[in-house]
This record gives sequence, C-alpha cells and structure tokens, in this order.
Amino acid sequence: MSSPEPIRVLIWGENRHEQIEEHVAAIYPDGMHTTIQQGIEENLGSTVTTETVTLDDPEHGLTEERLARTDVLVWWGHAAHGEVSDEVVERVHQHVLSGMGLVVLHSGHWSKIFTRLMGTTCTLRWRSEQDRELVWTVNPTHPIAQGVPNPIIIAQQEMYGETFDIPAPDELIFISSFTGGEVFRSGCTFRRGHGKIFYFSPGDQDFPVYHHRDVRRVIANGVAWVRSDLPERAIPTLLRYETEDFYHGHGYGGPIKDAE
Repeated sequence: MSSPEPIRVLIWGENRHEQIEEHVAAIYPDGMHTTIQQGIEENLGSTVTTETVTLDDPEHGLTEERLARTDVLVWWGHAAHGEVSDEVVERVHQHVLSGMGLVVLHSGHWSKIFTRLMGTTCTLRWRSEQDRELVWTVNPTHPIAQGVPNPIIIAQQEMYGETFDIPAPDELIFISSFTGGEVFRSGCTFRRGHGKIFYFSPGDQDFPVYHHRDVRRVIANGVAWVRSDLPERAIPTLLRYETEDFYHGHGYGGPIKDAE
C-alpha cells in the first residue's frame, strides 16, 4: 500500500516586526514564519513539505498557482492587516471554501481573511504586557490536543481575553487563563464550505512562544487536522435535480439566463 502524499504546507508571515524591532529580531532572527515552519517540520517530519512567503513578496506570495498546490495555509499577521490586497484575500477565501485548510495564529484573528470567514469583527480584550498563560485542554479526545500537557504553561505571553467576537466554534479545544483572571477561547475549529479552519491564539511577537515545544506541537497537530480529505478541490455548488433522476445533479447557472 502506497504512503499518502505529504501535506503541502505554506506558512505566511507578515514579517514586519522582525525587520524594525531589534528585540523581535533577536527572538526570531530568521522571522517568525521560519520558526513556525521549523516547528511543523520537527513534529510532522516527512509527512509534510513546507515553504514560507511574506507580505512583501509579489502578490504577498499568494499567487493562484501557489495556492492551488497548497493543502494547508498557516497565517500570522499583526501590524499590517490593511496592507493585504483585497484581491488576494478573495483568492484565499475561494480556496478555503474549495477545501484548502487554514491555520490562523494569534493576532491573525484580525486579518482580513479570518474576519471574512467568520463574518464578525473578531475583536477581543487584550493587555500588552508580559503575563503567564495556562492553555487548558477542554476536548482531550480531539486530534489537535494529542501529545501536549494539560495545561500547557507559557511563562511569557500577551493576554487575550473574552469577549472574543467570533461565531460559536464548531469545536472548542483549548481555553486559556491569565494572572489577571481573564479567560479566552484560545483553540477553536470552524468549517467554511469544504475548508477546515483552526484558530490558535498563543504567539505574540514580543515573546519566544513559537519556540515553545508544546505550542509547536499544537500547531503541527492543527496542520494535520485541517487538511481536506476531499479527492480534489472544488467550491460547493448548487445542483438542480429532476424527478426520477435523484442521484445525478445538473449544473445550475442562476435564476436569470444569459441573453444568449
């Protein structure tokens, strides 16, 4: 029996803090996207192939050709959400609906692609200072929660707290707590069209969170989980059925036909 094809993973990084803030560059000298890539590779090994792209690449590195050959897109952004082209967001959106998996990290909650997929503001409560985060597993049987302690202890992290303006998740996997008494839905899954989405909040640029062994394991588990099982990528379509032809749908072009 042949082995399954490797998961083709594309890690997208804004890559701005690393270029202009010395303390961030010291933590992530090759960029956060590279550190995230390394964590995925160390956990998933030969079951993945990975590449990285950044905001400043042509078309933000998210060309139609590259997305078409991507099984899972991992997204980290923070300071430059507004610089992401609406045309590129539309392109990514169509690929997620067609079955491309998406892992959104930390401040990617406010990215154009995540807010569009959620249909809400995705705002939250936050405190930009060093805090201790405990990531509690509330769904221990979920594949994304496998192989990590309960709780995951992150000694240095920014506080994210409720209310988090997202739709009710399909599955809630992790809830985080902080020293100020705040709690946050830090690990959530969603389905949109044929695509699966995992949001995971730990990972502020000011702290070495993406070097944390257990955070890296969760992200890798998320990558494996969001990969689509569909044999080929296709956006959901509306099919018209005739009486006595129940099993074979016919293409439907809309209520108004073209003039031709």
